[in-house]
Amino acid sequence: MKILLIEDEQNLADFMAKGLLQAGHIVEVSHNGAKGLEIAGSDTFDLILLDLMLPGTNGYDILTNLRSFNIFIPVLIISALSDSSHVVKGLDMGAVDYIKKPFDWEELLARIRVIQKKLINIQTPKIIIEDMTIDLGSRKVTRAEKEIRLTAKEFVLLEYLARNANRIVSKNQIMENVWEMDFDPGSNIVEVHIHGLRKKIDKGSDNPLIETVLGLGYSLKGEKS
Repeated sequence: MKILLIEDEQNLADFMAKGLLQAGHIVEVSHNGAKGLEIAGSDTFDLILLDLMLPGTNGYDILTNLRSFNIFIPVLIISALSDSSHVVKGLDMGAVDYIKKPFDWEELLARIRVIQKKLINIQTPKIIIEDMTIDLGSRKVTRAEKEIRLTAKEFVLLEYLARNANRIVSKNQIMENVWEMDFDPGSNIVEVHIHGLRKKIDKGSDNPLIETVLGLGYSLKGEKS
């Protein structure tokens, strides 16, 4: 899933982002409530993990604004506010779940899986571009009805490119969203994975999908269905 994490505590946010990436999710992090709300309104996410006690715009304000803007992304609240009144308020305002800090990591992942299963039941978790189908539920990729076997990291990279289809994404953006790392000009990790992914996705096809845009980054080109 593509997850937006809104958490102002830097160390906790870094820990959670790393763990979510290792679990196979795409993660974007905001340490500020107002910025998190802006990101939620400008991109597509499957889930928001939301702290309540945030600088500026707090979690309750974010929930209110999400609904006002007709943004119905599932929200899982993660908060140190453990009193039942806060839990009830958060759920009544539209959150799908509430977990109290400090929390058990495996429990959080389990709750995310429950939400993911519910999403699979109510929508077709697929991205289709040209003759390529990415099944987000089973994590299978096919092109021209032939299955393509990808590593876990290749799948996350392809999903990120597909969610941004026909837009150029820079190496910096890929590093931040797929590896949760700051851009290292001396690293060729993106090039290596793009090369491997291109060999699997575009091999034998007269219509290559992954394009290198010199000086700018990469783009997955094609008509989305």
